[in-house]
Amino acid sequence: MKPTEALASTVLNTASLVSGRLAGKGAFTLFHMPLVRSRPRSAEREVSGTAHIGRVELGGGRHAVTYRWGDGARPVLLVHGWQSRASRLSAFVPGLLERGYSVVAFDAPGHGDAGGRSATILDYRDIVSALHDQYGTFECLIAHSMGALGSFFGLKHGVKAQRVVTISGVCDFDYLIREFCAELKVRDRLQARLRDEIRERLFPGMPAREVPFSLTDMPRSVRAPLLVIHDEDDTRIGVAQGRRLAAAFGDQARLVVTSGLGHRRILGDADVLRTVVDFVGQGAPGAGEPDPRTLSVD
Repeated sequence: MKPTEALASTVLNTASLVSGRLAGKGAFTLFHMPLVRSRPRSAEREVSGTAHIGRVELGGGRHAVTYRWGDGARPVLLVHGWQSRASRLSAFVPGLLERGYSVVAFDAPGHGDAGGRSATILDYRDIVSALHDQYGTFECLIAHSMGALGSFFGLKHGVKAQRVVTISGVCDFDYLIREFCAELKVRDRLQARLRDEIRERLFPGMPAREVPFSLTDMPRSVRAPLLVIHDEDDTRIGVAQGRRLAAAFGDQARLVVTSGLGHRRILGDADVLRTVVDFVGQGAPGAGEPDPRTLSVD
């Protein structure tokens, strides 16, 4: 456990002995606060430097930074994960532009070049929804890691996409809670308080069986073809999450399991890039058969 995590663990568990409700609020705040703000790599800077920069206002002085390549026609949305940034998905931009798509991405609050110190699944939903209002139905929505949850939450609330891709995606919000609590060695009573805070503040009015939010509840709402890519050696988000997502969508989904790429390197792998761009292209009028060099289906 890192020093900052050890300190947070001690403070939260100690506070829970004095005031469970106060500790629950503290845990909720920390749960949505990225402890690291990643910086762009040199190759990412080159791609990001060609984008049109904008912003989405979220209220309370908070905003997301947006990026657009192309004129906005035939938009493909890229959604980054936790403690990440839009530039981490920049390797997809050239191939999509070559196919005639525009590409849209964003830095959520507390991430990349956006201000703020925290972000929730509600922020992801609102940003994705605002970009949908601006650009219309997405030709494809490509989401990495926790971005999958945020993207599907947007789809649940009216966002439309012709096709959807998840890479190293989180299927169950509860998975994030369990991992957070395990990492900070949070006591059971405090875990219960955190779940109460999440239920009340993020998912009010949602049916009890759907709390916390899970993508397994979405097949009736999202009818778009789904490509699920996950690496069997992902130590951040276990491959079981990808398998669970694909299984929930049945014949609507295609599952691709890679090996040796982990959680982040998968975003720059040539075969993964080709597989995703070919999948996006299959939705275009007159599209031919997928490239035979694409990865094997699990």
